[in-house]
Amino acid sequence: MTDLVQTPNKAVALNYDGVCAPTLSAKGTGEIADEIIALAKEYDIPIREEPDLVDLLAKLKLDEEIPRELYVAVAETIAFAYMLKGKVPGQTL
Repeated sequence: MTDLVQTPNKAVALNYDGVCAPTLSAKGTGEIADEIIALAKEYDIPIREEPDLVDLLAKLKLDEEIPRELYVAVAETIAFAYMLKGKVPGQTL
């Protein structure tokens, strides 16, 4: 499962396999953020605007697991993605 979190001109993407902690799969600002968002839209990946969360996640390295301190905020984002897709955890988005 991949989920995207964005703010204007900044975006991060998360990957969650349902087993391990979510990881940062993409991040960028400006045109790169626009490309991340465009790809998410093209592949029907849910997008959620969370400026404070994006700022924190953007500090991580690519493929790095999210820190424990962000589990609740990221869990809410993942739950949001599942809800939009009418799915439950364990199902592929």
